Amino acid sequence: MAPKTSSPIPTPFPPSQTEPNPTKTQVFPSCEANPHFISIVSAIIGLIYTNYFYQSYILGEFAAFPEPVARKLRRALFYSNYDVQPDNALKYYKQALVAAEEVGMDPFSDEILGVKFQLASFFEKQIHQPKMAIEILERVRQSCLDWVKESGGLEENRGKRTRVLGQCVRMSVKLGELYAGPEIMEGEQAEESLVWGVTTLLKEQERREREGVKEGEGEWMNPEEIGGALECTIYPFMAPLILFPHQTCFSSLPLAFRFVQTLATHYADRQQHYLASPLYLQAISLIPPSNCHAVVLMNNLAASLLLQRTPATPYDPPSDPAALLAHARQWARKAIDTANAVEPAARDEECERGCAVAMYNMGRLAEDGREAGRWYREGRERSEGCGFAEGIRMCEEGLRGVEGE
Repeated sequence: MAPKTSSPIPTPFPPSQTEPNPTKTQVFPSCEANPHFISIVSAIIGLIYTNYFYQSYILGEFAAFPEPVARKLRRALFYSNYDVQPDNALKYYKQALVAAEEVGMDPFSDEILGVKFQLASFFEKQIHQPKMAIEILERVRQSCLDWVKESGGLEENRGKRTRVLGQCVRMSVKLGELYAGPEIMEGEQAEESLVWGVTTLLKEQERREREGVKEGEGEWMNPEEIGGALECTIYPFMAPLILFPHQTCFSSLPLAFRFVQTLATHYADRQQHYLASPLYLQAISLIPPSNCHAVVLMNNLAASLLLQRTPATPYDPPSDPAALLAHARQWARKAIDTANAVEPAARDEECERGCAVAMYNMGRLAEDGREAGRWYREGRERSEGCGFAEGIRMCEEGLRGVEGE
């Protein structure tokens, strides 16, 4: 649909005046001298912005879609992001998918899969119905897997198979996070989705290393590749140590890291720390050592080590508590050293809070009250410096316990 024709832009000079000579220095009329000046300039700026928005977003973002599909998508996004009307948004998303089918768009193209992902995101974030988001993603993933099984082996579909299978892996990450979220809390489903994603990711990598990349397959997911940004999930403090709040919005970190981190979080939440600890260790190896999130992971590993209760089997005897305690101290101290080694310009809130929590944990792990008090005071000071109220509270509570002994 062509945009409506705009009315002519008004000139700041009344019709009765002669337009000034452009070769002379001009003095713009003040707001007091011309009460209409601000409104006129605002109208001009608004018109310029509207035109830019239309050209760069409305037209640019939908250039890959035929106009019958783009028209419905523009309405869907308008009703989901601007004038939020869930019923209308859902109606136009459905109409866009029907129009895409009518014009013959590939249902497994990135464009159409992207529309379905956007619809799932709409249910999750805009109208807070994660179950519907899960239902959509599960249905889309299954249809993609059916296509991979039936047609992915054909020579002419090698490149498409790589792309569609990669989308299935990304969907598994999101499904695992949705199942594990506080609204759903279906641990087994979360684990199943994440384990499937990890297994598929590694199997495809191993196949390519073993057989070589076939002609037309294209590149598989590289370590730096990442899906969309995810919501941050904040978990509470845990006794006797603090498992620092897990942040799952790692838009700049490797996809393999996201799998390992989320799976580690899943096991930690289920108190299966003997499974979480090696995953935290693996996650640490997947990111740069002088990284603020490494501080969080090291602290989580320290806590997970101390909380371990490894099931005893004839082949795997219980872990030595003294050894676990020593390792926990080492990783908590390493978290502090890592945070302090990060350049001040790169040190963000996650770094500062992670360091404060590690200091608190060092107090809990201390061998005597004097050492514990020193760590609690350092943790309180660090928490005060970054406005970390929960850290201040916990460190002061620890100090009262030490001073009361």
